[in-house]
Amino acid sequence: MKSSAPTIRDVAAAAQVSTATVSKYINGAQRFSPKVEAALDEAIAALGYKSNPLAKSMITGRTHTIGLSVLDINNPHFSSILKGANRVAHEQEYSVLLVDTEETPSRERRTLEDLSRRVDGMIVFSRMREHEMGWMAGIDKPLVFFGSLNELPIPTVASDDHGGAFMLAQHLRMLGHKRIAYLGFSRSRRDEERLGGIRECLDAAGIELTVHDGENPSMVEGERLCSSVVLGPRRPDAVICYNDLMALGFMKECANLGLSIPRDLSVVGFDNIAYGKYVTPALTTVDLQSERMGATAMTKLLAVIRGEAVEKLTKVAPQLVLRASTQARSA
Repeated sequence: MKSSAPTIRDVAAAAQVSTATVSKYINGAQRFSPKVEAALDEAIAALGYKSNPLAKSMITGRTHTIGLSVLDINNPHFSSILKGANRVAHEQEYSVLLVDTEETPSRERRTLEDLSRRVDGMIVFSRMREHEMGWMAGIDKPLVFFGSLNELPIPTVASDDHGGAFMLAQHLRMLGHKRIAYLGFSRSRRDEERLGGIRECLDAAGIELTVHDGENPSMVEGERLCSSVVLGPRRPDAVICYNDLMALGFMKECANLGLSIPRDLSVVGFDNIAYGKYVTPALTTVDLQSERMGATAMTKLLAVIRGEAVEKLTKVAPQLVLRASTQARSA
């Protein structure tokens, strides 16, 4: 007959201490003398005792769970962020509870407020503008936000979208491109930074930028916008897309329209998702270090939970990844 699992009473009897002492020790609520702690460790190991996570959370008020909100789990950029965050969480014996907040601002708020009641802290993506997010500072849980915040007192981790966009535009300038278009997504907080980096680079060279605004940052949207961009009165010789997904959809439709990339026009994107490496031609992009961003945010949040001081903004440097979807223009 299978014996029952050892209990806290069994540990107390083996170590010759009270059950209260065992409870305080295994929950980290109190330290004891080296002799007592050694006896407890020996009893726990000999009995094979395993603490009950639910009971522990009821005693300590901690769940050892971190909430991570993303904007679109189908986007590999966010999958990579989750991978990095989860790796760090696992190393520190935390679990990650994922929610997808691709919703209206009011529903996003309800989702995050509900999530905050089930976790020890949260890492948050949001498309809300900062003036819409004042309520977030009132959440009674440690937070780390993805992106830059000027006023709210919330620690942040951000990619250098402005710098990455400048690098992409500079690369196209160096290739001799003169007619450049941007397929953007103005609903995103990051779109403004990317557009700013592109404009800063092109304005210095006297190159005008044509902007097309997408309804969502997807392959379907890149495909939908393609004909209006390339069949218009002033076809660009290079297109910068808000992200790699839009770029891949745009490239697919270019092929359907009989255009050759990069012979007829160069195409670039953001995020360096894995798909971009394996399409033909392979996609030139900016690697925003998604997995590193997730790991950095989780490391920062766990430090906040431990009561440690952290810097307000941690910025992750991007890297330009050159592939076959761009080529030099003839003068």
